[in-house]
Amino acid sequence: MHTRSSIRNYLEYSIARVLLASLAYGPRPAAERIARVYIWLLDKAVPRLRRVAMRNLEIAMPERSAGDRRAIADGVFRSIARMMVCFARLPRISPDEVGQWIRYDGYDHFTAALAKGRGVLFATAHLGNWEFSAYAHAMMSGPMHVVVRPLDNPLIDALVESRRTASGNYMIQKKNFARGILKALAANQAVGILIDQNTSLEEGVFVNFFGVPASANAGFAKLAARTGAAVIPGFALWSPEENRYVLKFYEPVEITGDLAADTQRLHSQLESVIREYPDQWLWIHRRWKTRPPGSPPLY
Repeated sequence: MHTRSSIRNYLEYSIARVLLASLAYGPRPAAERIARVYIWLLDKAVPRLRRVAMRNLEIAMPERSAGDRRAIADGVFRSIARMMVCFARLPRISPDEVGQWIRYDGYDHFTAALAKGRGVLFATAHLGNWEFSAYAHAMMSGPMHVVVRPLDNPLIDALVESRRTASGNYMIQKKNFARGILKALAANQAVGILIDQNTSLEEGVFVNFFGVPASANAGFAKLAARTGAAVIPGFALWSPEENRYVLKFYEPVEITGDLAADTQRLHSQLESVIREYPDQWLWIHRRWKTRPPGSPPLY
């Protein structure tokens, strides 16, 4: 395993602290303009991100024109800029002010699920503002558990974790996630898991995602079937009309115990939401990297 140098870690950490500090104060519109400049620079400095986004959009939405796909990719970078501003200001968002940033839609799905006493699994994704969804839910309703993968830079990882837990949430490390999830669900608590990333052949099952086979981790469906926990898709989606996020909880997804069918059902639901908000999903991830045996690569 490649060892990162302490100098690199500290340099990256210092840059991250400066960027966050520059967005943490002053009027939100001004901070968002600054964040868009940062993201524009990232877009130019790392052209691979836009290339991946455009290729993904070509794979998933071939019916869209090239101009439409470019507009969606532009929206993705604007979405990341909004997230940066929100993340920079997390320590200053109080319970009295959180409603200026986000509101619920479909909260009754969550309360009905909790009433069953088997815990709740939030099936979420890199859609909208996934960091703020968990943070705000803890502030508006109650703490939850979030499955995370440690970042490569330990200094930045500690910074991010301190903000993720500031509203009362608990982190479950991905490498030892099963025990933590089972314990939380047994206590009738909520656990949030990102389900939209590419998975290896060994860990995944292939689902139809935007009409193309995509390798998806079946562990989520397996946990849901084993525990009987309610499965609720939930995303913090940006509303330009309200100038804030809407934390939308959808109806529970039926879990039958058929891992392939249940995983497909989850991703069909996710696809429908992404199609409604295409410029808020993180298209810069090579979602279709893992291919069925014998299939040519898509990237």
